Amino acid sequence: QVQLVESGGGSVQPGGSLRLSCAASGSILSIKAMGWYRQAPGKEREFVATITSGGSTNYADSVKGRFTISRDNSKNTVYLQMNSLKPEDTAVYYCNGVLLTTTLRTYNAWGQGTQITVSS
Repeated sequence: QVQLVESGGGSVQPGGSLRLSCAASGSILSIKAMGWYRQAPGKEREFVATITSGGSTNYADSVKGRFTISRDNSKNTVYLQMNSLKPEDTAVYYCNGVLLTTTLRTYNAWGQGTQITVSS
């Protein structure tokens, strides 16, 4: 059993910043990759950013230069620093992790989601 718990959501004015955190817990042997996705009202869930166990990162074009993903392997935690936020960044943000458990099963786990609202 593995679990991803997000924190750090909220409301901010355009141009502001927020930082999301996502902590993985449970019977985890290793974490292959972690990332963030988002879903705006009436739209499908979309990719935001990922980071591999080796630290390689990938970003959606819409957030490049504004968002930064990072991870603390000792804490099984991934972060998303969001700067220069725009109203179109408003969405529910979901943490995702590809985890290898102590029973050698690979899980594609999701967090519960956290709301980000960018509005003046």
